[in-house]
Amino acid sequence: FTDWGRDTFIALRGLCLATGRLDIAKSILLSWAGMVSDGMLPNRFTDHGKAPEFNAVDASLWFVIVAHEFLAATACSPSPCGLVDSITPVEEAILRYAVEQILNGYANGTRFGFRLDDDGLIAAGQPRVQLTWMDSKVGDWVVTPRIGKPVEIQALWLNALWHDINWSRQHGQAGRAAHWDAILQRGLTSFNDRFWSDATGTLFDVVDVDHQPGSVDAKFRPNQIFAAGGLPLTLLSPDRSKRVVDAVAEKLWTPLGLRSLAPDSAGYIGRYSGSVWQRDASYHQGTAWAWLIGPFVEAWIKTRDDPSAAWREAQQRFIEPLLAHRYQAGLGHVSEIADGDEPQIPRGCPFQAWSLGELLRLSQVARSS
Repeated sequence: FTDWGRDTFIALRGLCLATGRLDIAKSILLSWAGMVSDGMLPNRFTDHGKAPEFNAVDASLWFVIVAHEFLAATACSPSPCGLVDSITPVEEAILRYAVEQILNGYANGTRFGFRLDDDGLIAAGQPRVQLTWMDSKVGDWVVTPRIGKPVEIQALWLNALWHDINWSRQHGQAGRAAHWDAILQRGLTSFNDRFWSDATGTLFDVVDVDHQPGSVDAKFRPNQIFAAGGLPLTLLSPDRSKRVVDAVAEKLWTPLGLRSLAPDSAGYIGRYSGSVWQRDASYHQGTAWAWLIGPFVEAWIKTRDDPSAAWREAQQRFIEPLLAHRYQAGLGHVSEIADGDEPQIPRGCPFQAWSLGELLRLSQVARSS
């Protein structure tokens, strides 16, 4: 791995914000803020002087969310670890300018077909390019292309708008807030109308597949958890959110994270093993990912009647297995992935930043529950 945008911003929430390391968070965010190009941040910096790669529809949206969470943290004193940090007006302006560039870039259209559609949602993707976190590619074969409107991209987009609207209102920018709020409300309505499946009581993974209006991908994947409480703004009603979360718990949860595809789905692969081709083919087709435990537990707690009791149960059911795992692979750390099938053998990188970061972030969720 080199420098990856998506991984950096997700990991930063737990490794820096939840632990009060705001000075490090500020340094990272300011460094990335200067890299916005055509409304996007790079997905990856290469090692040998080659141009950065921008093939990610989610990385820039994660930056917007994390930048706002950082700004909110600096507005509180003391910070989570009792440290007092601050941000200068110039530094805040740099972050806000980067956020503005990203939101406008997505709204107006940018690389790889990223664009705001009339329904208030983001369409993205083109053949032979991997653009979401499910980004395995073997030669020209993109294993999970997810072209169209992926569910977690809509959750990230609408959460990014929600954060920006709140900031704008707090800082007297009513016109900016009203502009994005109109899009947010249209997007929320469209999302509930278009992604909800009455037949399963869960969400489609992608709508308008391959940019074909009305087509859907109904594979049961964990991406829907971001719309059901895995991000600050929940897109669904309490009843729908609970149905989604309970289904994810039943079909996707393992002691080392969430499966990337339900075992009863066509194409499920329960073991991450074999040649490079075989491993890449299974990477998001059933392999369990530890970093997803963060949004899953957050959503699970939100959908319980008693948050305090829910946290105690979540600690025992979902978190203790990952805490025990710190002594099984990379000492003191959390692995990248594990087999979807029992006994969930740890695989991939044994020291994975976003896996450990999300486990740490859950401590912050506990404090607010």
